[in-house]
Amino acid sequence: MFDTLGLICMIWWYMMLFHLLHADIQCVGSETHESPITNVKMNWRKMELSWESSKNFSKYKCTIRDSNMESIQKEVNSPLCIFPVEQYIPLHKGVFFIIEVPNTNISKACTFIPGGMNGSAIENFSCVIYNVSLMNCTWQAGRDAPGDTQYFLYWQKSRYDDEMECELYIKDGNGRNTGCRFQNVSIKTEKAYFLVNGSSKDSLIQFYDEYIDLYEIEILTPPLNVTVNCTRDSAGCKITWQPPLTSHVENLNCFQYEISIQNKDKPEQEKKNHPVRNNSYDFQNYNQKKKYILKIRASGKSCLVSSNWGEWSEPIEFGQGKDYFIFVILILIALGTLSVTLLQYCLFKRYCHFKSIFSPIPQPRDKFNASNDEDIQTRYVNLPKNSCTEEITMVEEMT
Repeated sequence: MFDTLGLICMIWWYMMLFHLLHADIQCVGSETHESPITNVKMNWRKMELSWESSKNFSKYKCTIRDSNMESIQKEVNSPLCIFPVEQYIPLHKGVFFIIEVPNTNISKACTFIPGGMNGSAIENFSCVIYNVSLMNCTWQAGRDAPGDTQYFLYWQKSRYDDEMECELYIKDGNGRNTGCRFQNVSIKTEKAYFLVNGSSKDSLIQFYDEYIDLYEIEILTPPLNVTVNCTRDSAGCKITWQPPLTSHVENLNCFQYEISIQNKDKPEQEKKNHPVRNNSYDFQNYNQKKKYILKIRASGKSCLVSSNWGEWSEPIEFGQGKDYFIFVILILIALGTLSVTLLQYCLFKRYCHFKSIFSPIPQPRDKFNASNDEDIQTRYVNLPKNSCTEEITMVEEMT
């Protein structure tokens, strides 16, 4: 019971989805009488063109042509043409196909014509995958779309996956859906199908659809585990890394790399980009007295990997560079000496200025002790002076 109910819901969903496309198949026969070829149908997801015929013909010839005038032709022996599934044809520009019976004048030409008001379909549709499994799709509203137009995005990872509507829309200031965010996106070998239709109370809105190779819109993450090992004798440096993370590629030969090495002291004068196909690189022009900045990014060279360059890795510095230690020490000593000298000068100047402002105050005379001071001075003045007295002695000679 649940399987039957699920099948009914799926059929109803597909009918509603393609009913919202507002398109029709208009066919014109080559005969004046009623053509035996009737009830022409096209299963776009399986690329199956079918019809009914009132006469039994042994062979039919089918031709399908897109808006770019690229066509595929097949011959079948039954009223069913199955075109290659690799023939991904967007429908919003219209598709033309012909059913013919060889060696007769019986044919039927049909055109798939999208409906809706001209200029109401979205514009500038683009998607990008980043951080391995996240995807953003954005678009702009049609130039002639009514103001109440709301858009809805449906997508299908491959022909064998279910179609899903966006779960997390990006809205503009007016609440109109202008993008979608996806999580847990995995890249497959087939193209993914995107369909954006719209609704409005005023008129029918044209739809927009596109097939996209998901690997072509992926922005590769930076290479992992980037390391640099340099020898002491300045012979060179060995740079190694690992491929970026992806959800679908394990072959190491699917990537190529670009290495950017800059002189940190003169980044504008010396910058070298080296294309590398392996997971290692020998940097021969290594100068031990210089300091370098290293970055690496990846792109696809084969396999299902985007050929656009991915994100740069975080910058890594290596090399000793100039020895500024002695200069720093000398500068610090000079600054310290100058600081001490200035400090002493400021203190001395401040002390002198303080002394000039606060000069000594004369002390009053102590009358009580004045006599003592005078006696001391008098005694000091009247001190006996030592003097020398010359004595003359007369001696007479006695005869």
